[in-house]
Amino acid sequence: MTTLAVVSAGLGEPSSSHLLADRLAAAVDRALPVEVRSIRLRDVARDVADNLVTGFPSARLREVVDDVVTADGLIVVTPTFNASYSGLFKSFVDVLEPDSLVGKPVLIAATGGTERHSLVLDHALRPLFAYLRAVVVPTGVYAASSDWGAPQGLSDRVERAAGELAGLLEGRVPVKPEDKFVPFDQLLKPKV
Repeated sequence: MTTLAVVSAGLGEPSSSHLLADRLAAAVDRALPVEVRSIRLRDVARDVADNLVTGFPSARLREVVDDVVTADGLIVVTPTFNASYSGLFKSFVDVLEPDSLVGKPVLIAATGGTERHSLVLDHALRPLFAYLRAVVVPTGVYAASSDWGAPQGLSDRVERAAGELAGLLEGRVPVKPEDKFVPFDQLLKPKV
């Protein structure tokens, strides 16, 4: 079965970042049945800090890192702090080996108080995962506080992004904005 690691950097409990991560994972599972590995970074925050200082991961952190790097796909969700990802999120990414996410399909998402911070997706998260040479799905999902009560907008973005990730996990790539997919090898065939 296809495995999906879902990393949420929410600090509170409850957390809108955890809620968004759960929604995204459920939407991917509806599109393509997956085994979800849910990772809440707040549970390993001290382990991440200790690893940065000592250079040695705890057994618990090693298990979390293994879950992320061995998964077929990845969903990452961070709260927005100072117009960027959280320090805990970045510290966790710093713990990963530089080549551990090469070619891995990734769905990026973030939460924040207002819509003004939605650029965190394209100005912080997308460049970070491009640097790590992961394959980031075209649609990122940002959820502002006002999105949680809205009848459609957030749900539509969640479904679209989840469909794109499911397509990549199945070896298909998006070719049209309507989220239609074709097998990758058909993109290489010349048009007659």
